[in-house]
Amino acid sequence: MDQKTQTYNPEKAAHACQQISRAGHQYRLLGHIGANASGVFTEPYLITLSRESDVFPTFQHDGLEMLYVLEGQVKYRHGSKLYHLEPGDTLFFDADAPHGPEVLIELPVKFLSVISYKSA
Repeated sequence: MDQKTQTYNPEKAAHACQQISRAGHQYRLLGHIGANASGVFTEPYLITLSRESDVFPTFQHDGLEMLYVLEGQVKYRHGSKLYHLEPGDTLFFDADAPHGPEVLIELPVKFLSVISYKSA
């Protein structure tokens, strides 16, 4: 597989990708495309929120982020706005603003997150 293309097979993903778990939330890195001539990095994640937590972290980082909800329902914060997201919904935003899940409505919540950012 070269630096310009990545494929995802859910059956192989558990063995091939980095997985981080915090407070019952799983973040699975599905791949990484390093900077090409455009200087842009792209990282797709499969995120699973499987139980409630007292505190949800908000995130803030360079670049753009796109979420696509696969399962469950969540109220997701971006800046001062809350978005009720359910399967099939997409949210695309500037990741400089504070963002993250605020209320887990129907568990588990599973979504794809694709982050793109310029190299430093």
